[in-house]
Amino acid sequence: MSNALDPSEITILVVDDEASVRMSLDAWFRDDGFTVLVAENAAEALKRMQEHSIDIILLDIKMPGMDGLALQDRIREFDQDVIIIIITAFATVDTAVRALKAGAFDYTTKPVDPDELSILVRNAVEKIRLRRENTALRETLDALQFVDDIVGESPEMQHVLELVRTVAPTDSTVLILGESGTGKELIARAIHMNSKRRYFPLIPVNCGALAESLLESELFGHERGAFTGAQYRRKGKFEMAKGGTLFLDEVGTLSLKSQVDLLRVLQDKEFHRVGGEQSVKVDFRLICATNTDLEAAVKAGSLREDLFYRINVFSITIPPLRERRSDIPLLVKYFLNVLSTSMNKRIEGISREAMDALMHHDWPGNVRELENAMERAIVVNRGGEILTDDLPMQLSSLPSAESDESTLADVERRHILRMLEELNWNISRTAERLSIDRVTLYNKIEKYGLKRPD
Repeated sequence: MSNALDPSEITILVVDDEASVRMSLDAWFRDDGFTVLVAENAAEALKRMQEHSIDIILLDIKMPGMDGLALQDRIREFDQDVIIIIITAFATVDTAVRALKAGAFDYTTKPVDPDELSILVRNAVEKIRLRRENTALRETLDALQFVDDIVGESPEMQHVLELVRTVAPTDSTVLILGESGTGKELIARAIHMNSKRRYFPLIPVNCGALAESLLESELFGHERGAFTGAQYRRKGKFEMAKGGTLFLDEVGTLSLKSQVDLLRVLQDKEFHRVGGEQSVKVDFRLICATNTDLEAAVKAGSLREDLFYRINVFSITIPPLRERRSDIPLLVKYFLNVLSTSMNKRIEGISREAMDALMHHDWPGNVRELENAMERAIVVNRGGEILTDDLPMQLSSLPSAESDESTLADVERRHILRMLEELNWNISRTAERLSIDRVTLYNKIEKYGLKRPD
């Protein structure tokens, strides 16, 4: 819900040759908290506009010398955006209508009804609020090149950002590859925010989080009565992404039926809502992401080859954190700043020993795991510098950076085994703790030959 403007942020200029009207309106709106200026004729009004930034003008039509209509034309030469509310006598309502046609916001008649005029001013303030919000949003979007949360100066990340710069201005479908926790959605947002579609929505869908039947309704929407509980027509994600970007995360988990449905939409640019017969045309850009090997899925028959080629037009692979360790200090600094601010906790930095432990860790959960580790460290820190003891146990107990006792694979193996044992081999909870999905965890269990004790 939008916040209303404070009246003190609005300046009203009252232009009327009657002193009693000027005094009354000045008092009314000052009592409401507005900044109010007055002028008794056109020349004085134009002088006020040169000296101050005016938001709303209450303008009398009938004045000696230059009348309100002529003054309105002059005002537009100064400011196209200022809102003009005409004040007129009943006998000159036709003139007020002419003023409306020339761009006035509204009018009221004399004798002025304070309640009626207050409503007009309130409506004008709302228009100003919406205009300011829209201007601020467009300025933010125009100035934005990349999502602030993308942190990395390593050659690997610079290559990723260069690919983003290359593909963002186009309408090409993008496939983002990378392990869980590497920041695939952030890259998708960066592409969207640098595209011509940035003024329209980016609609994310986690394909792996929904059953096939639910995903169908989520993507296509449904008509009233399409199934039990469908009491209203509901738009799907395809429609919601109109003009913008649809981001399908974990696209490798789509069922074969869902793959056929998606392929048809991509080919025809139209679809039918669940339970509907009317064709709905769509216009969106598609960005997909996955942490699975789609080529292997094609060979195994779990992914349609034609869909694979349809979504793999331009691919970006995000390197895991262990392959860009030079970015860890930057990420640590960023997370410490953001998280300590949100927690309102003073953190002065991180000790060398703690940083060594972070640099030595293999980060199976990638950037998301690092963020969780920093959050935990800030929570338990007593104030001041982050120490090794503030880090999660699996990090604080790692060998020092100078030690060659273990390979990175050994560190990861011990870390995963420790988590599995700590959580009694509960796969879901362990995957959540490691900030990876269950499929990735199963793959690592198989890779390292980990077995649950009998």
